[in-house]
Amino acid sequence: MIEFLDDEFSALNTWIEHKAPSLLLLLVDQNTHHHCLPTLLGNLTTSIPYEIIEIEAGEELKTIESAVQLWEILAEFQADRSALLINLGGGVISDLGGFVASTYKRGIPFIHIPTTLLSMCDASIGGKTGIDFHFYKNLIGTFQLPQALFVYPQFLSTLDQQQILSGLAEMLKHGLILDASHWEALCALESLDPKSLAPHIKKSMAIKQDVVEKDFKEQSLRKALNFGHTVGHAIESLYLKAERFVTHGHCVAMGMLCETQLSVQLGHLSPTEAEQILSKLQSIYPLLSLADFADESLLECMRQDKKNTQRKGINFTVLTGIGQNLVNQTIDESEIIKALSSYRALARP
Repeated sequence: MIEFLDDEFSALNTWIEHKAPSLLLLLVDQNTHHHCLPTLLGNLTTSIPYEIIEIEAGEELKTIESAVQLWEILAEFQADRSALLINLGGGVISDLGGFVASTYKRGIPFIHIPTTLLSMCDASIGGKTGIDFHFYKNLIGTFQLPQALFVYPQFLSTLDQQQILSGLAEMLKHGLILDASHWEALCALESLDPKSLAPHIKKSMAIKQDVVEKDFKEQSLRKALNFGHTVGHAIESLYLKAERFVTHGHCVAMGMLCETQLSVQLGHLSPTEAEQILSKLQSIYPLLSLADFADESLLECMRQDKKNTQRKGINFTVLTGIGQNLVNQTIDESEIIKALSSYRALARP
């Protein structure tokens, strides 16, 4: 269930009253604690007791150590299986909070209230939970849907431009893989700010939700959503390991550049359409340098990708046109290196 909230959070209050959990557990990071939690608490009308759990912000906190700390906190609060975990935050909060809730006492209910564009359009939808392990993205996790998703677009006003562009990358991806008109509408925007992007949020959410409903466990169609992520996650993992901050969406955008090139190399995408994609992405996202990362290091991260089912080659989703995709393409590493070389040439000073 996806609900857009009014300024009084009426839908959330009605839902909580109906579910009548034994305890509310509000998971936030220091950013959402400061910028978003006062709005949430100011509009909650329930008499159900609540506890606030705050963690530090950042992808580097999405670890098994953080999960252990949260399990300990839930146990200290004597949370039972009727308690409700409310994940108020971006992708890290929804991924980590969902994972902790889905495993504590074999699963307690949780909901998401996303506060970033990335989490509204992507991370909070679809029931994927997870933590990073040895710097590999989302290597440990579960499939578990939140009981509800409540969206309050006004939270976008708390974000800086980096976070807005991070979420935009996933929206652009939705258009590239499944809906050319969505891609074109986003490309036509004269400004990339919360006000301009807000009308397009529902469309992006609907694209992902439709895919998830058709293929929850990622057996076929849902793999399309990983376009840009095989290379993008590898870049993100190595930046994370090097303790250099870069947003998830920025890495996905770089991944889409590389995987668009792969699509051309394999004869699935026309050079003309590829040029349109490459030109648009480069006009929005500065190219990230891979100078400090060897091809083999990137490939090793890609070999850990969860879509891989064979020992030879790495599984990709490629484009066959703007708004069209082809999943389950096992690609030889020599072709991947060729695409990385093309990207390195673009990024060279």
